[in-house]
Amino acid sequence: ASVVLENAPGNAKYTSPTIQKEILHILASNVRNAIREEIGDAKFCILVDEARDESKREQMAIILRFVDKEGFIKERFFHVVHVRDTTALTLKNEICAVLSRYNLHIENIRGQGYDGASNMRGEWNGLQALFLKDCPYAYYVHCMAHRLQLALVTASREVKDVHQFFDHLVNIINIVVGSSKRNDELQHAQAEQVENMIASNEIETGRGANQIGTLQRAGDTRWGSHFQSICSLIKMFDATCKVINTISEEGANYKQRGDAEGAYQVLTSFEFILILHLMKEIMGITNVLCQALQQHSQDLLNAMHLVSTTKSLIQKLRDDGWEPLLASVISFCEQHEIDIPDMNARYTKGRGRYRRQDDDLTMEHHFRIGIFTVAIDFQLQELKSRFCELTTELVILSSALNPKDAFRLFKIVDICNLVKKYYPQDFTEHEQELLESQLRHYELDVIKHPDFQNMSTISELCRGLKISGKSKIYFLIDRLIRLVLTLPVSTATTERAFSAMKLLKTRLRNRMEDELLADNMIVYIEKEIAGNFTIEMIMDEFYSMKNRRQA
Repeated sequence: ASVVLENAPGNAKYTSPTIQKEILHILASNVRNAIREEIGDAKFCILVDEARDESKREQMAIILRFVDKEGFIKERFFHVVHVRDTTALTLKNEICAVLSRYNLHIENIRGQGYDGASNMRGEWNGLQALFLKDCPYAYYVHCMAHRLQLALVTASREVKDVHQFFDHLVNIINIVVGSSKRNDELQHAQAEQVENMIASNEIETGRGANQIGTLQRAGDTRWGSHFQSICSLIKMFDATCKVINTISEEGANYKQRGDAEGAYQVLTSFEFILILHLMKEIMGITNVLCQALQQHSQDLLNAMHLVSTTKSLIQKLRDDGWEPLLASVISFCEQHEIDIPDMNARYTKGRGRYRRQDDDLTMEHHFRIGIFTVAIDFQLQELKSRFCELTTELVILSSALNPKDAFRLFKIVDICNLVKKYYPQDFTEHEQELLESQLRHYELDVIKHPDFQNMSTISELCRGLKISGKSKIYFLIDRLIRLVLTLPVSTATTERAFSAMKLLKTRLRNRMEDELLADNMIVYIEKEIAGNFTIEMIMDEFYSMKNRRQA
């Protein structure tokens, strides 16, 4: 202000919003051009996510992931685009328009990363499928940071009875632990139950055993919380029933008494107990995978093996788990004096004239086929769509390049199969033959070299080859490593971009235009690149845009 605004002529202060937007647009364009030069001829991956801004407009963030010439993995925010609808075709057209504007070719895409939304990850008509039609090597890898437990709960809710179960579960827990007084009553009831069981030698004592807890709320934003909620309710079932009965009889008003009575009827029904134990079995299997995927240092190979074992265990539960589950549920009901229906009786759905009944539909058929089998099938379908066999094999074969534990997983056969099956367009037949020869030298040279023994990630290996100059000797291996590194691991960069959007487009600036928002975001997020451009460079380009009035 003291240098420019006080001394500059009246028509050269650059305080006009139009002039400021032009200057900002020049800087933003220079940043995008710099990112484009940074990519060069390298293959790249697109990371895409959607979110609503402060003015309720749907915005799509586009992130480019690539390996630069120096061997560093870069994830650069490139653009944010307003989309009028979120259909897969619309998203694809907008992305292609942005890429073509900066001469980025679709055939150079080697990876896709999305947040798991159906319009993006859809195997048949989602965004990933549309890009795969144009570029069959744009492999989709499920975002490892995505909350899989939440996705699996959502999938199981496709069964109407299971959906009602989770609603009832949330309601029961809220009634019991909604106040400190009721929570204290719950813990007191549990303490009495533990004392009685110890006195009758039903449970063993020991340090850390039989601790008094509470019901775990089922929150959609916490890992494994549904599994913990179900386990806590089974463990504290008697205490929960006692507290709800007390509220039903002694509640302060009709609403508390009525809600508690309705919750008690649901809680002590056979169908609720059956689904409670079924969800415990299913989530007990998937919880291990979900916990592994949320770790900061993710071993993709172990994660992919866990995916395979999870699918196998759920399939085994579907094939052989009904009889043990039913026996466990009946034993639980007998222990807590809950009515057990006749499994051979006819199942009737609804009441009155609109009730539906089928002479061939028994209670066992309803529980086993309508709930047990269908709920498990939705889990398997969700896992298979997120972790398809093609992607799983791609990641496992790629792990043969991992230098962790002194290249323990290194296998020439796996690496050659990786190239032949997944990257045939990037290697000619002659180069594929030459690659095998390079791998033999590489095995005796790089793997035995002391400078490479303590590396733990493929990205470190890429940098080490560049620094040592061995990337020129083993140029085909270096090319393959760079292709593998473009595969996305998470969409955290897109989420950080939306965090920046909330800082820029606020409630007081909610009328910001889309182009101005995009320019602000790239300058703010990629400030490291923007700082390389001096004021003089921007002003020279500003003056060269068009003839301007002189002071």
